Amino acid sequence: MKRLLLSVWLLSLTLLSAVAENYPYKSDVLWVTVPNHADWLYKTGEKATVEVQLYKYGIPRDNVTVTYEIGGDMMPVADTKGSVTLKNGRGVIPVGTMKEPGFRDCRLKATVDGKTYSHHIKVGFSPEKLRPYTTMPSDFKEFWEKAKAEQKEFPLTYTKEHVEKYSTDKIDCYLVKLQLNKRGQCVYGYLFYPKKEGKFPVVLCPPGAGIKTIKEPLRHKYYAEQGCIRFEFEIHGLNPEMTDEEFKEISNAFNGRENGYLTNGLDSRDNYYMKRVYLACVRGIDFLTSLPEWDGKNVIAQGGSQGGALALIAAGLDERVTVCVANHPALSDMAGYKAGRAGGYPHFFRNSVDMDTPEKIKTMAYYDVVNFAKLIKADTYITWGFNDDVCPPTTSYIVYNVLNCPKEALITPINEHWTSNDTEYGHLLWIKKHLK
Repeated sequence: MKRLLLSVWLLSLTLLSAVAENYPYKSDVLWVTVPNHADWLYKTGEKATVEVQLYKYGIPRDNVTVTYEIGGDMMPVADTKGSVTLKNGRGVIPVGTMKEPGFRDCRLKATVDGKTYSHHIKVGFSPEKLRPYTTMPSDFKEFWEKAKAEQKEFPLTYTKEHVEKYSTDKIDCYLVKLQLNKRGQCVYGYLFYPKKEGKFPVVLCPPGAGIKTIKEPLRHKYYAEQGCIRFEFEIHGLNPEMTDEEFKEISNAFNGRENGYLTNGLDSRDNYYMKRVYLACVRGIDFLTSLPEWDGKNVIAQGGSQGGALALIAAGLDERVTVCVANHPALSDMAGYKAGRAGGYPHFFRNSVDMDTPEKIKTMAYYDVVNFAKLIKADTYITWGFNDDVCPPTTSYIVYNVLNCPKEALITPINEHWTSNDTEYGHLLWIKKHLK
């Protein structure tokens, strides 16, 4: 796969910019792991090694024993175990190789002055050749076209209320309640406008996973400041003006391991909870393209994790989407564990109960990102890291590999399940270059 915008992380950059996210805050101990390939990528059959460095107070630790366990990405059992004693704070671990495309995860532990510290690093082997376990059902398109047609029978209905606390001298914010169907189900969201006359691109921004308030509504205010209408919405029909405590109570009551929304109704493709969520993305586009301030050309879907999945799903479901940007997408090749390798969040086969049934496997295929990704025609940009254990690199590569549209990737190997502010601002810059 053509590696576009591949981030090669020098040691100095690792120490200066990544430590705040990848290591415990204000930790005395710092791990540094350096693969013998700068891009952390190998061909199948090539042998990988990782140099391990360990510092306390910035001083290399000598004669510290580092134990390691190495296995497949997200696999519960290691196939290799061992230890290395650091000399002048350094040691080399043989990570081995893979015969099939995928990732190996090297998990490390060391005890320093009586306290044990952990770290890990994943390296890839021909990941551009990864393909999904999930296949597209023969009636996949027909199923979703019918669902969209049924939703279309319900007229576009919403309320819009100005929110002073999220408005500035440059942007206006409105709280929107968007009705989805005749059952009275809805979603809420914050709509941000540039405070000037004109016609603007519209940006649909679905949320990450969970039952929670909309995270820091002003954190992406630069979209509206730079000429986009942006709609950040939630998916559960819960007013984001509720307090964090109220959201937590609802989440505790209705989002447990046995009754979480991502497993709710998974026995039936017609009754699965996420059906109305996916259709809410289409209704969100209906709403945005109805605004008189829309420029009539540009519809962007953008999000991370579950939001990244929903952005890709929106682009696959709705040809009005012209640009799609997704970070480490969830809900991708969810049944991949049945192939003996990592599957996508929510990791049904690791984190839930009684998932491996024919009915549930069948339903997953109608809701898996990889099948929507095959339908995308919009210009698409995806970012992901290798050390992510929430949305593992295995599944991000799989999604990217099945895209048949114009596409680019920003690969940031050291990242766990996060993106930097600079990366997120870079999304807007990329979008602006791809506007019609």
